[in-house]
Amino acid sequence: MKYLAVVIVLIFFTRPIQAQEVQPTWESLAEHYEVPQWLVDGKIGVWFHWGISSAADPNRPNDGSWYGRNMYGGGKKVAQELSAWHTKRYGPPSEFGYEKMIPLFKGENWAPDALVEFVKENGARFIMPVACHHDNFDMYDSFHPWNSVDMGPKRDTLQEWKEAATKHGLKFGISTHLYWSPGWFRPARKYQKEGTPEWTLFNMDYDPKNFANQDSWNKHWYARSWEIVEKYDPDMFNHDSGPYPKNEFPQFIAEYLNRDLNENDGEQTVVFSTKNPDLNRKAFTYNLERGGAGEIKTDPWMWATDLSGGWFYRATATNKMSIPVMVANAVDAISKNGIVMLNIALTGDGVIPETQQAYLNAFGDFLKTNGEGIYGSRPWKTFGEGPLKIKDGRQGENHKDFSQQDIRFTQKDGVLYAFVLAPADEDIVIKTLATDGLLEREILDVSLMGSGEQIQWERTSDALTIELPESLPGKIVNGFRIHTN
Repeated sequence: MKYLAVVIVLIFFTRPIQAQEVQPTWESLAEHYEVPQWLVDGKIGVWFHWGISSAADPNRPNDGSWYGRNMYGGGKKVAQELSAWHTKRYGPPSEFGYEKMIPLFKGENWAPDALVEFVKENGARFIMPVACHHDNFDMYDSFHPWNSVDMGPKRDTLQEWKEAATKHGLKFGISTHLYWSPGWFRPARKYQKEGTPEWTLFNMDYDPKNFANQDSWNKHWYARSWEIVEKYDPDMFNHDSGPYPKNEFPQFIAEYLNRDLNENDGEQTVVFSTKNPDLNRKAFTYNLERGGAGEIKTDPWMWATDLSGGWFYRATATNKMSIPVMVANAVDAISKNGIVMLNIALTGDGVIPETQQAYLNAFGDFLKTNGEGIYGSRPWKTFGEGPLKIKDGRQGENHKDFSQQDIRFTQKDGVLYAFVLAPADEDIVIKTLATDGLLEREILDVSLMGSGEQIQWERTSDALTIELPESLPGKIVNGFRIHTN
């Protein structure tokens, strides 16, 4: 006992002096949480939704991206239609349950190195694969028996994603949607039999209505989540919204941050994100999924959207947001202190469908020309101007076309960048930059990124007017550098 006490004292006094440890309270989290520079500088990430439902018949009807729940039917029309389709295609849920879908999920063409290289070429600076969705199936080497190492692809997908990210110099994040699981599988419960392996997959030991108040479930969630941290050391941990473990949730965030602080001499290098709007947003990075910001946000936030039309791959899904609107929405988010996270829905065999590749390629083309005004940039005094107004909050993201009157600003290293969010067909008028406007300094020069053309411009008390260039390098958005004294 005396020896143990000496060891503890030595460890305490010889460890590096560090910042005050974060306590498991929302007040402490809000006080200590700091967004790492790699996130606000990198700006662009790619989310990967991939799992069992990716391998279901791609021509299936709308499943709401919740195949494992809706195949069992229920009150909603989408569930009734999918259940009828599943019965016809695979058999009744009582005979061909969700667990029977797992052997269909093989990932035979999944090549994470090539996928990460592709998204990096198109601008990504970090990736965030789904580690576990609502269906309770872990996409990694888990102590939970339903996992991708023992079943399905029989590969540790998180480990391979991380190795590819590290090789290509990208930050590695994960997203877990596990907490919803007991309630999510409620329609499937009537088909389960005690003592079977499926009993665990469908969370039969937990109350589907009151699991958030069950210590047993909260501890299980914590253990599953912490295993990811310990085994894969993610730079970003995204927790999907839902009912929240009252004590375990702030405890988990605090432990995640403290672990990072202890390993990095008191400097926070990790990101924790979630999307509950009712929590203190200074305690984490707010995931404003499928939403938008009306104004510049004080703290960096994440605009997460989906390129497939359905989060998980379905050939019949269509993205209601056009490619030009997606690119312009991304610039709009960045002008308001946002981080862009684009979801890719891989096919069951593990490839990116051409329709989603087109979105990424278009965004990559924009960044290759205009990246200097995006990466490492910060918001200016105002986000911009123009007639299109963006709704503030989660959901309801913009699908409307922008016009050349819609301008967005960023700044970096003393340079002001002005992005025109649609191809211009006449002189560009920026009222915000009039002589008596927000830009107090004298404009010395205006140039067009991606072009060597001499740009003609005039600044008056009404506006900065840029003469329409002879050619525009950007097919969608064009950015101008504005140098001042």
